[in-house]
Amino acid sequence: MPASTRKSLRVAVLADSDTRWKWGALTAQRVTPADDGIRLDGYLLRGRATPTARQLQEVGVHADSLREVTGVEFLRAMREGSYDVLVLALVGGGVQAMLHGLRAVWAGTGERPVVVTGYVGVVYEKLADGLLLRHGADLVLANSRHDADRFRAVYEGVGADASSVTEVALPFLGGAPYTGEHDPYTVVFAAQPSVPASRADRTYLLNRLVEHARRHPEREVLLKLRSKPGEHTTHIEELPYQKLVQGRDLPANLRLVYGHMGEVLDRTDLLVTVSSTAALEALHRRVPTVVLTDLGVREVLGNHHFTGSGCLASWDQLDAGHRPAPDEEWVARQGVAADGGYATAFDTARARITKLLGRPGGLPPLTPYYTPATAPGYLPGILARHHLGPDGVPLPGAPAADKEPGPVRQIVRRAARGAYRHGVQRVAPVIRRMGEL
Repeated sequence: MPASTRKSLRVAVLADSDTRWKWGALTAQRVTPADDGIRLDGYLLRGRATPTARQLQEVGVHADSLREVTGVEFLRAMREGSYDVLVLALVGGGVQAMLHGLRAVWAGTGERPVVVTGYVGVVYEKLADGLLLRHGADLVLANSRHDADRFRAVYEGVGADASSVTEVALPFLGGAPYTGEHDPYTVVFAAQPSVPASRADRTYLLNRLVEHARRHPEREVLLKLRSKPGEHTTHIEELPYQKLVQGRDLPANLRLVYGHMGEVLDRTDLLVTVSSTAALEALHRRVPTVVLTDLGVREVLGNHHFTGSGCLASWDQLDAGHRPAPDEEWVARQGVAADGGYATAFDTARARITKLLGRPGGLPPLTPYYTPATAPGYLPGILARHHLGPDGVPLPGAPAADKEPGPVRQIVRRAARGAYRHGVQRVAPVIRRMGEL
């Protein structure tokens, strides 16, 4: 029986970090039109940000199977397996490489799954670059009306087909709406791995958080952390707040917390951040939310995305008791759907996937905008980083290009991966800081 006629659909998600795994798996569950649910197979792309077991547990999204793979191993799995929907939850270059690799894998087969990709949160940098690297998927998901308009403008501006752009919402929004202050009143600062980047700026934010806790001893103040030292997320964190607080005398009402963001928001009365996607999660639940202006409103910080939101404020204002009031029109355009429209936010995507699954004769070959003809000085390097040639075929000597790795190779690979991660996460930041002296 053809895969597309089964009620229970087979879905694969390829992700390269804990955040993207969360986005990809939840997106698969939201957009897949399956009457009897789905079978979800997860693939974690091996690299510096491959999530640890603890990170996967914290994400709280479970799959029927989950394994770590190289890009070439994943392509082999797609050649040998049979899926209805494939979600590529990767950085832009990874998406582009997989699109070309999959095009080569599925050449002449006449059958392939619907390929879906998108962004895990706010798109505030490298808009054109990231979008064109994602072009070629059947659906390029936009998390809001605002993003959908921008995405189509970029594709149409370069003469690329914009029909793949599909408006949805962030798949991890949800939770109970905010109904009033807790006892004690709880302020949460949502830390980000790479924003801001400098020690001075991160120390400044920590100092202001500590000061706020001391000014308001009746409040509970939480520093919500993304990862533990040695773990990596989508972005590199060279100066984790855990290290910055070492040796400091913290007020009794200030604590460092981990865990699922939704559970933290359950007890939050004020969410403070520089530009984290947690702000959109909080706004969806109507939790009072502040995006800090202390370090300026700048593209490099990502808080420029929140201009017009009504949420921009400084620590001085918060210390004085300021309560933000979000602009309802801005919130609606950002796909936050605080008005109750979230339940239907994925209907269009589901309908499009259903139509594609039922397309007579199957789906046409993937057609990315970038080809050896349109980007001969750019595309080959992207493909080579994933051990693929200009035609999308694995290069000679690519790791595990022709067979599953044996037990000895797996042991050596794990050791090498550990050494690589240690170098990226511990040694390289020290060398960079020494170079700045």
